Amino acid sequence: MDHMIFEVGTALLLVALASLLAGKLKISIIPFVIILGMLVGPHAPTVGIIDLTFIESQEIIHFLGRIGVLFLLFYLGLEFSVSKLIKSGRNIVFGGTIYVTLNFALGLLFGFIAGFPLYESLVIAGMMSVSSTAIVAKTLVELRRTGNAETELILGMILFDDIFLAVFLSVISGLLLGGATSLGGLLLSVAISVGYMLMFFVIARKGPAVLNKMLNITSNEIFIIVVFAALFFIAGFSEKLHVAEAIGALLFGLALSETEHSKRIEHLVVPFRDFFGAVFFFSFGLGIDPLTLGDSIWIALGAVLLTMVVNVIAGMIAGRRAGLSHKASLNIGLTIMARGEFSIIVANVGIAAGLMPALKSLSALYVLTLAIVGPLLAKESKHIYNGLNKIFKWSQAKEKRQSVG
Repeated sequence: MDHMIFEVGTALLLVALASLLAGKLKISIIPFVIILGMLVGPHAPTVGIIDLTFIESQEIIHFLGRIGVLFLLFYLGLEFSVSKLIKSGRNIVFGGTIYVTLNFALGLLFGFIAGFPLYESLVIAGMMSVSSTAIVAKTLVELRRTGNAETELILGMILFDDIFLAVFLSVISGLLLGGATSLGGLLLSVAISVGYMLMFFVIARKGPAVLNKMLNITSNEIFIIVVFAALFFIAGFSEKLHVAEAIGALLFGLALSETEHSKRIEHLVVPFRDFFGAVFFFSFGLGIDPLTLGDSIWIALGAVLLTMVVNVIAGMIAGRRAGLSHKASLNIGLTIMARGEFSIIVANVGIAAGLMPALKSLSALYVLTLAIVGPLLAKESKHIYNGLNKIFKWSQAKEKRQSVG
């Protein structure tokens, strides 16, 4: 305990150095910080007074990382207009349904083909169906795409995916851990979660006048204390209702997005978003032991390739149905491809239930690969579009339709 501050300081210094390197190379800091976390941790050596195992401080680093997720999602919520999201409701439901159905069905089939039993295949399917809200949020912010036309649909699909995750975790936990409740109880739990989300949409539409008065605070010091206190309370309360704390932060951001104080909040929250967000990805890598990754490398790579193809297809279908361009639709598939904290949560349910140990190394390698590859592919979306356009001739088809019109 005496070395706690020194350990945390060492970790933050390493994160800063990795961030500087990423900045020099003009690459997203996400893969750099994740790999950094993997290279240190319980399996790392101790060099003199520098302890890179971070055993004493791992809990506090993990907690700081959770704060990072809250700021990332809160900021993302502030960037959007609830009225536009509601207007796109049908497109969100359609896109979310296509996304979840394709990923889950093909993930289940993949599990069977890879030789896993039913329960393990269900866990793999769930793991492959949920994108990382934190990585998606960070990618959108880093690439400055929060104002893009397709980002409204991406945000809606993230919310839809979280509803699916809540239902799936309830069902799979009941099946595997023996705590299954009645169908009525399960439906009630889902209804509470959905109702809670809808409540924030109503607040965003009907409550700006009240929120404006409540936040009419001159002092920046008091203003930020009030906003952050509400953020943490709502995130924690959301978890009590079985809605992910990160989604609670996103919903709170959405509720404030229609107020006259939204830009002021954005300006104040940016430094916290960037700092704690980087700590989250370091913490994520810290939990992965690279020595365990070789056990399931080929199965994991197969799952990665399948996810990449399915996400591009789902993004194209959802985007085109919503009237977006081929380029914007491709951006959807590439952006929501990243896997992270939620996939690990799903895998941990199976591991806790005593399913095949291979799930641990499979989930770690699968998540690590897509956590790195996802943001990189999103960054290079322009080049990927140009390459695919040569094959599918999207731009030529558009020109023909315009000439006919």
